[in-house]
Amino acid sequence: MTDTAVTGAIAPVTQRSPFYFAMRRFAANRAAIGGGIVLAILVLAAILAPLFTKTDPTQQAFLTQALAFPSSEFWFGVDDLGRDFFTRIVYGARVSLTIGFAAATCSVLIGIPLGALAGYFGGKTDWIIMRIIELFSVVPSLLAAMLLGALTGGGFLTIITIAALFGWVQVCLLVRAQVKALREKEFIRAAQALGASPWYIIRRHLILNSISPIIVGFVLSMPNAMMLEASLSFLGIGVPPPTPSWGQMINVGMNFVFFYWHMAVFPTAALAITVLATTLFGDGLRDALDPTLKGR
Repeated sequence: MTDTAVTGAIAPVTQRSPFYFAMRRFAANRAAIGGGIVLAILVLAAILAPLFTKTDPTQQAFLTQALAFPSSEFWFGVDDLGRDFFTRIVYGARVSLTIGFAAATCSVLIGIPLGALAGYFGGKTDWIIMRIIELFSVVPSLLAAMLLGALTGGGFLTIITIAALFGWVQVCLLVRAQVKALREKEFIRAAQALGASPWYIIRRHLILNSISPIIVGFVLSMPNAMMLEASLSFLGIGVPPPTPSWGQMINVGMNFVFFYWHMAVFPTAALAITVLATTLFGDGLRDALDPTLKGR
């Protein structure tokens, strides 16, 4: 048998990247795919809201039909001040998603450096950061948020700040665990032997190789921030009216729930679906990007 025949008989080996196997695991998770689709629809609806809603969400255009039930004309009914409820639900998604995204971004910006420092240096640095984490863990986030919100008067930026203050802990712990696992690897020891500074190693090697828990921490921080915003708005110290907020609408709807059920049911359902979709999407990413799982 000639060399050509032998070569032709051997099928080429296709190299698959870890990202390929991660995406294959994610695609096999139907719950995560469903959550991602719902989340994408909500984001598009919030961005394109002016294209398919009737009026401005603060405009009292239907005062004569106040508290009207859902119908073909008003899909989600009309609220007590004559505003189209579907419009307010859609615009409320802007508030919740923006706060969730902004708070998650701030949480990641705080959690990444602290987690990397604790995981790489250990010792006193790790001890101090862990004590700070314990302090934020034992304080009930909602009670602390209520106190800070009452002192500052609430508002958009206040909610983002409060959510970030209590959201960075999860990201920090994920990054810390990943860095501690990586710091004893051969490529880190080689960089140390070549004279690389700790800051260079953390920035160029450890954080870049911890991107998976960072993404997971970012996505899973979003539903917590959205729930916190809804809770504060429900208590009256969140986003001030007339800006539509699901928590604020739930608060108002509770006064009418026994007679005009749509006032409480639709904002509650919108919040629950958004939080559930984001959580399923984040859980799917965590499972897909888990470095302990092997391609199969």
